Amino acid sequence: MSAIPLNALRTFEAVATRLSFARGAEALNVTPAAVSSQIRMLEERSGVVCDPNWLFDVQVKRIHEYKRQLLNILHVIHLYNRIKQGGEPDVPWTNRAVIIGGKAAPGYVMAKNIIKCINNVARVINSDPAMAGRVRLIFYPDYNVSAMEKICPAAELSEQISTAGKEASGTGNMKFMMNGAITIGTLDGANVEIREAVGADNCFLFGH
Repeated sequence: MSAIPLNALRTFEAVATRLSFARGAEALNVTPAAVSSQIRMLEERSGVVCDPNWLFDVQVKRIHEYKRQLLNILHVIHLYNRIKQGGEPDVPWTNRAVIIGGKAAPGYVMAKNIIKCINNVARVINSDPAMAGRVRLIFYPDYNVSAMEKICPAAELSEQISTAGKEASGTGNMKFMMNGAITIGTLDGANVEIREAVGADNCFLFGH
């Protein structure tokens, strides 16, 4: 089968507002099945049970300092502290599962420490009764392409927060966007072209 150029998707714009098209797209919606498949896989691999109605916040990529998995963890700790301190009534809250996956190079000590940090934070959060039904942190073990096939269609927020100027291209972010996830990230690598293609409303810029 020959590849279909991405700009061919523009042909749907003319019919996107038609009710018949919307109903057809809804009938073909694979997201609920994808979410169920992902939840089963996460429970099997991590023992953590997720609610299908949560936001699935995903960062899966090679573990590296410039890819800033540590920054993601700091955000999760912030969410934990918000709950423990009674929350912020004026700030909206969304229950979520934060999923981080990736591998470290054998000799990259800092990357291995980042993985240890993620698992340590996850152990605290997932064992705290106050977090039940509100936030879960999962480090997916032995992340690979087969895992991506289940995680990607169910993702709703794609974390692309690498330090700007360090990301050569990025292909995972393309897969997430094509599967309907909203991108939060720096204006770098493929995020630049993605933002131009899908519009600024579907991308949230983060930092520099």
